[in-house]
Amino acid sequence: MRTAHIMQYGSSDEALAVVETDAPEPDRGEVRIQVEACALNHLDVFARLGHPEDDGDFPKRTGCDIAGIVDAVGDDVDEDRIGDEVVVYPGVTCGECRYCLNGEHTMCHEYRIIGEDLPGGLAEYVTVPAWCLDPKPESLTFVTAAAWPITFTTAWRMIITTGELRPAETALILGASGGVGNAALQIANRLGATTFATTSTPEKAERVSEWADEVIDYTRVAFDEEVHKLTDGHGVNLVADHVGQETWQQSIDSLAMGGRMVICGATSGSDSDIDIRSVYQHHRQIRGAPMGNRQDFRDVGSLVAAGELEPVIDRVLPLDGITEAHEAIENREVFGKVVIEPQE
Repeated sequence: MRTAHIMQYGSSDEALAVVETDAPEPDRGEVRIQVEACALNHLDVFARLGHPEDDGDFPKRTGCDIAGIVDAVGDDVDEDRIGDEVVVYPGVTCGECRYCLNGEHTMCHEYRIIGEDLPGGLAEYVTVPAWCLDPKPESLTFVTAAAWPITFTTAWRMIITTGELRPAETALILGASGGVGNAALQIANRLGATTFATTSTPEKAERVSEWADEVIDYTRVAFDEEVHKLTDGHGVNLVADHVGQETWQQSIDSLAMGGRMVICGATSGSDSDIDIRSVYQHHRQIRGAPMGNRQDFRDVGSLVAAGELEPVIDRVLPLDGITEAHEAIENREVFGKVVIEPQE
């Protein structure tokens, strides 16, 4: 089968290659999926550039957002599942610990992510645990089905499960033209909250305005100061920040008294200097919200299937377009998701 591998750390031209490998065989409890579509995320780029927790083993195959057709099954999996059109929940857990039994799969000490800790979907075929499969809604194409799992499940966890946003509240969404940011903005807007969004160009601002009450170009103004102007000095109830060290203090300073800052990532870096007094003296809270659990996945997935939330797709490329895909994400040239179709 053809697969896109990261062969080393470095630029996309140096590090990426499409190669021929043997198709994997499913182990006990697993299925093999013929991958029809696989969406990229920032973690695909981080795996190529290097990450502090990376194991340094090559080649790597990323791709967390997978939609396709069950092609083969391992022992203990019903053969009737062959031919099923599916979307993959990318979290793999032990299924037995106190966190798994409570439905909090991302808290499991054995939690792994398909496409990060395990071989991902940037290939013609991939094997995954059968537990990770949900039926692909008939209302969605394979491309759309692959465009929502990571971003919308994470955003749902941030805004709804952990952030506890309410319709009468205000929310600031950073990086609202990216995958997680745009998903979070759509969810907050659908809830009925007053939404503020940051982005970097007039073109992106125009598109973001479909879901945002106010759009802030963070390249022109300090977004925390602009938030206070727009809220008569109060600040917002919730900030959704996946940017990290470049924005942390501004995000905290954007909060109202008693506000919540919800974080799911650190794309600009993880070492941030903050004024601790700006947190406790204003009764503010900082809450972690990585990838959501299986219930978050299904809750938000049902809204995507119904058309109430819609992943924005920037471009669809063949497997040979993997270099273009990485460069577009790395250079912040995308609005929404980049999706790869591995089948020739």
